Amino acid sequence: MGGSEYDDEWELPGADITLVLAGKLGCGKSATGNSIVGREAFVSEYSHSTVTNTCQMASTMLKDGRTLNVIDTPGLFDMNISSEDAGKEIVKCMNMAKDGIHALLVVFCATSRFSREDSSSIETIKEFFGEKIIDHMVLVFTYGDLVGENKLKRMLANAPEYLQNFVELCKNRVVLFDNMTEDPRLQAKQLEKLLDVVDSINSNNGGKPFSDQMISCVKEAHAREKEVRDVTGYTEEQMSELKREIYRTRDEQLSHITNMVEEKLSITIDKLQEQLMEEQNARLQSEVLAAEARLRSDEEIRKLKERLEKAQQENEEFRRMAQGRCYIL
Repeated sequence: MGGSEYDDEWELPGADITLVLAGKLGCGKSATGNSIVGREAFVSEYSHSTVTNTCQMASTMLKDGRTLNVIDTPGLFDMNISSEDAGKEIVKCMNMAKDGIHALLVVFCATSRFSREDSSSIETIKEFFGEKIIDHMVLVFTYGDLVGENKLKRMLANAPEYLQNFVELCKNRVVLFDNMTEDPRLQAKQLEKLLDVVDSINSNNGGKPFSDQMISCVKEAHAREKEVRDVTGYTEEQMSELKREIYRTRDEQLSHITNMVEEKLSITIDKLQEQLMEEQNARLQSEVLAAEARLRSDEEIRKLKERLEKAQQENEEFRRMAQGRCYIL
């Protein structure tokens, strides 16, 4: 992996808050990112143009002076892209989130039925980052303009058990976003609610963002490069040599991170394939049982029809006999 690929992205502003958006393609991640930063920073599907196909970051300054960084991802964790591309994008995401992830916003469409595929996406995130990521996870439902808070609560109350379990696991950190509204009061209110949830996550985690080995490696590489930039008293030739060394070290670290990503993706994919096979086998078994039940049902119906026809014939025969006796009398 060459150094030039990351040169433009290496110097990133220090973030007081870093949010990462994750979820299936088309669920409204980019539109949610735009609502959070308050401008059209990310290409959204509502624009009828090409949607996000690479990690992007946008920043905004909050009223309290904190910097808020939002990282939009191209559907990484539902594996709609190749593992090689996913690996590159995750490395890029880690590079952007070099100071750690304060909250991972898992975005779902409130107007779509929550499926097993959605559940698999959540499991993929847990497999990739580890169980501790749950402590930084927030469920964000989009299309608040069509659903509303009360309807969402009813939907979650009647949701599949695995979704209810996940909501409970996230300690009911659920936020509804209306990305279509132009009402500044509603825009401010939903952002305020999200930030309250993020602040509660920070408080519960002692103010420490989520970080793992990969993010730590990226942070170390950033620190070493800053160290080189800050040194004084070296000749131009010595500085060039130091820079070459730091770039070489950085590339080695990025290569190491990429290998870690690919290994995690490989393990995750294997587990998902195993789950998929189990589910397919369970579905096949249920279909076989259903087919057998239909055959039994069809046989029962056939027997009932025969008994009904026989009873009708006997009843008709009895009526004829009864009428014959009346004539004789």
